[in-house]
Amino acid sequence: MNAMDTVLGVGRSVTGRRWVWRSAEERIGLGIAQRMGLPEMVGRLLAARGVGIEAAADFLDPRLRSFLPDPSVLADMDRAAERLARAVERRETVAVFGDYDVDGACAGALLVSLLGRLGCPVLAHVPHRLREGYGPNEPALAGLVGRGASLIVCVDCGAAAGELLVRMLERADVVVLDHHKMEAPPPAAIPVVNPNRLDDGSGLGGLCAAAVAFMAAVALVRRLRAAGFFTGREEPDLLGYLDLVALASVCDVMPLSGLNRALVTQGLKVMARLERPGIAALAEVTQLREAPSAFTCGYVFGPRINAAGRISEADLGLRLLLAEDAAEARALAARLDAVNRERQQVEAAILDVALAKAALQAESGHPALLVSGAEWHPGVVGIIAGRIKEKFNRPTCVAAIAGDRATGSGRSVPGVDLGAAVIAARQTGILLSGGGHAMAAGFALAAADLPRFHALLDERLAAAGALPRAADLAVEGTLEVAGATVDLARQLRRLAPFGAGNEEPMLVLARARIVRADRIGREATTVRVFLEAEGGGPRLKALLFRARDGILAETMLDRAQVPLHVAGHLRAEAWNGVESPGFVIADAAPA
Repeated sequence: MNAMDTVLGVGRSVTGRRWVWRSAEERIGLGIAQRMGLPEMVGRLLAARGVGIEAAADFLDPRLRSFLPDPSVLADMDRAAERLARAVERRETVAVFGDYDVDGACAGALLVSLLGRLGCPVLAHVPHRLREGYGPNEPALAGLVGRGASLIVCVDCGAAAGELLVRMLERADVVVLDHHKMEAPPPAAIPVVNPNRLDDGSGLGGLCAAAVAFMAAVALVRRLRAAGFFTGREEPDLLGYLDLVALASVCDVMPLSGLNRALVTQGLKVMARLERPGIAALAEVTQLREAPSAFTCGYVFGPRINAAGRISEADLGLRLLLAEDAAEARALAARLDAVNRERQQVEAAILDVALAKAALQAESGHPALLVSGAEWHPGVVGIIAGRIKEKFNRPTCVAAIAGDRATGSGRSVPGVDLGAAVIAARQTGILLSGGGHAMAAGFALAAADLPRFHALLDERLAAAGALPRAADLAVEGTLEVAGATVDLARQLRRLAPFGAGNEEPMLVLARARIVRADRIGREATTVRVFLEAEGGGPRLKALLFRARDGILAETMLDRAQVPLHVAGHLRAEAWNGVESPGFVIADAAPA
């Protein structure tokens, strides 16, 4: 690609990235803008997201009635709803077996709460990451049966545990509500609701487990309504559970389009009411001063709920989301906040060493990176893998070694299927266990087999060797500093919620001059700059987060670096009831 094809001729930014245009159909973008009364830039942004003229209104105002399908389109949903309904009608004791991440906690909280309100005694179990590992295990299931459970519902897990769950049928019935990819058909004796099972034709493969649980809740209430169960009883408000679905969808990095976009948009409205004590307590402990957003879910609430499953009590997140007493919720939120700080310390102790090891591999030409350490905590290796992947633009696996066994997690880059490579390694006998999807995977193996695993990854993912050292930055528009107005920021906000499949628009402020720069924040890890056009004019505040060090932070703090093209996100910021434009910096390049 020559300089004319790049944005403002930036073939290498200060972080080594090439700035490229994100393509959009100009004609469609103009048509959307004209029909909806939007700025042309916003019309182009919608077109770049694959939104057509007829679909623009639903995209900007996504309502459930426009997107929610009949739950019966999911394979086995009717069987699952029938068994759940029978449990409710008979007041059976139901056990909910979940997972230790945000999606598992949200899906578990939804089902435990709903079944409890419908009159069932409910037990809940979240496996300990280190002692039990992921998914159902026989001792835990037997313990739940021993406590009276006649029905076990696996949420966010169970799709790969068919043999064990079939054996459990001698003692209790089983229903699975999952979303992880399946390599084989599920056992016929068990209702397995999973949009990613091989024979599911629903087209809903992008749903997280909490969204699958919500669909099951809709099917269950419909079945009970048809049977007359609610005669003289109040029906549960299922929309009140959408805050859980929104939190899980964002944190599990589900594509925010179609049904997911509607679920998250409406769920954030529910979350903003802070009616769930656990969510209100998280907002209080994190000093949230505005309505929760997708960013809040992914970077504020989510890490705290996840932290417990990584390094502490696995069920803390579930207990917080189920808490009905405000004081109990505040205590649990404070514990999760403390655990998250501990997680950050554990992560920091590993990250520099892991990055140094990865740098040597990247410089020696490995298409895939695999680093390991004997003192590393297995609960944070996934986060470390993500950081390394971001820095080197290579699929990355990170393993913690304990004795003669290594347990790890991997993250990949777009277009490189890491999950398939991990499954191949398991099928060839290199891994003791392993699975995942294109962008993420988990695995376990003998520590002595780490070199063999790395060789297989290099072979299977060889195409990644041709990727640039830093990922291209896809830009969607340029403007001058004076054009970064609060009105434009408000229009851009209409495209939210932002996340996977609907990234926040990346804009470039062309030829901006730094007039003031300093460090702010409790640990001075945020760089604040004030920008203006070369010839003067209105100033715009811009922030660079996670800027303890690095070339981008040095550049923004150096007022001699003028002028600059500055890439990032334009947002409307509220302070004391007044909105003003603000800019979040992602990259910069000399103009």
